[in-house]
Amino acid sequence: MKLWGKTPMFNSEALKQMQEQFMNNWQQLATSATQNELPEIKDRRFRNEAWQQSPAHLMMAHMYLMSSQAMKDMVQKAAVPEEIKEQLDFSVNQWVDAMSPANFLATNPEAQKMLIETRGQSLQQGVQNFLSDLAKGRISQSDESKFAVGENLAITPGSVVFRNKYFELIQYKPQTEEVYQRPILLVPPCINKYYILDLQQDNSFVKYLVSQGFTVFLTSWRNPLPTDTDGIETATWDDYIEDGVLTAIDLVRDISKVPKINVLGFCVGGTMLSTALAVAASRRQSRVQSLTLLATMLDFCDTGQLGLFATEAHTRLREQQIGQGGLMTARELSTTFSFLRPNELVWNYVVSNYLKGETPMPFDLLFWNSDSTNLAGPFFACYFRNMYRENLLATPNAIKVCGKPVDLRKITVPTYLLGSKEDHIVPWKTAYVSSRLMSGDNRFVLAASGHIAGVINPVSKNRRSYWVNETQDTDVPADEWFENSQELPGSWWTDYVQWLAKQSGKKKAALTQEGSETHPVLEAAPGSYVKVRAV
Repeated sequence: MKLWGKTPMFNSEALKQMQEQFMNNWQQLATSATQNELPEIKDRRFRNEAWQQSPAHLMMAHMYLMSSQAMKDMVQKAAVPEEIKEQLDFSVNQWVDAMSPANFLATNPEAQKMLIETRGQSLQQGVQNFLSDLAKGRISQSDESKFAVGENLAITPGSVVFRNKYFELIQYKPQTEEVYQRPILLVPPCINKYYILDLQQDNSFVKYLVSQGFTVFLTSWRNPLPTDTDGIETATWDDYIEDGVLTAIDLVRDISKVPKINVLGFCVGGTMLSTALAVAASRRQSRVQSLTLLATMLDFCDTGQLGLFATEAHTRLREQQIGQGGLMTARELSTTFSFLRPNELVWNYVVSNYLKGETPMPFDLLFWNSDSTNLAGPFFACYFRNMYRENLLATPNAIKVCGKPVDLRKITVPTYLLGSKEDHIVPWKTAYVSSRLMSGDNRFVLAASGHIAGVINPVSKNRRSYWVNETQDTDVPADEWFENSQELPGSWWTDYVQWLAKQSGKKKAALTQEGSETHPVLEAAPGSYVKVRAV
């Protein structure tokens, strides 16, 4: 028995019980197999009738699932620190998922059946798919031939009215005769392309806001490339706050001729936006009327599986590699996020694309997911160290940005916060806790589904649901808030526009021209930056 320090890794009694349970399960499985009564497997990897029709393969699948569960149980019973246990759990799950018999032609009866039925065509096409993906450097998750940015994605009418080395500012064309006086600026994450908020016309969050009478501006972040020569690879967190977010806020105020605007941040964009508002507050500048945070972490107390990467050793390695300059590549970021859900985003496509020779279904969200961006190394290193590793943003004045101490308590404007119930990147309880860091009137809403699908849930689809709690504020624990919440059918978008309208002033006649005399139209939306591909 291996030891952890001077302590046995496993309690002898616990280990004995696990061994006995495994042997009992094995005996029951063997008995069922000899009687030709193996139960049906619910795991979707083994649902196809080819598995049910082959006793040998069905037995193999049962053995795999039983052994996998035994390994996971061993991790949970290991007498090691919780941090190490979480790392072990992640590693074991990666190995277990990779070794599924469904992932190999020699052990996948469904792929073998298809090989025979197509007289080898499925394997031939699978090899072609593999070579094509090898050339691209990533696994295809969608039929990418069906989508093009500016043609059937990111097509809400608008104009680029400003550009610097960090972002393009898009102003969208009004679609109503009257609009609210106060515009809204959307700040998407710079770790992805902005058009997650403007996919196709039937699921565009941008289009929905515009159709409801709001004047919408949006920051389209630049995608830095290794061939760029203007020093973008040395950009810092401070640069993106000062010359990115704060500059965008002032531009919208200037173009719209209003002293205050509404602002919305999504994911990392919300973290950047909140930081910017705290910096502005330290400068005694009041620039916004309201703040919206979608799936955003401010208190990085629980970062889910991503937190497993934020070890001191890994943090120092990143600082040494790219802390002074260089790029955190889109390929590495995309791979990391995919392996947070390997069965859905990796092995599922290995089986369908390569073993069965199928072409992925066209899916706009997954096309966007593959269109990743590079990040400036110093920007990433600062974010990784100060937020993920040390959680300094949650502590008043623990970090300086743009020369000013950051205190989120100085954000006193009304704030709308959205968490997603199944979010594996920003756990909803972490998004909930973040609301306590600000001093304004906060409204927390919980959407069904995950990090992206929870946010992008168009009203027209009438799908999913969301939870609100009109009787309790966010001072109570998250579980108590949820227990006393009310589940409502459909999209949270309807709740949001009602809240946003209250922050947006009276209505006025819509302008017919984007931009202004000092900030004329540069080109039509979606602009140039969003079309630059990193992978």
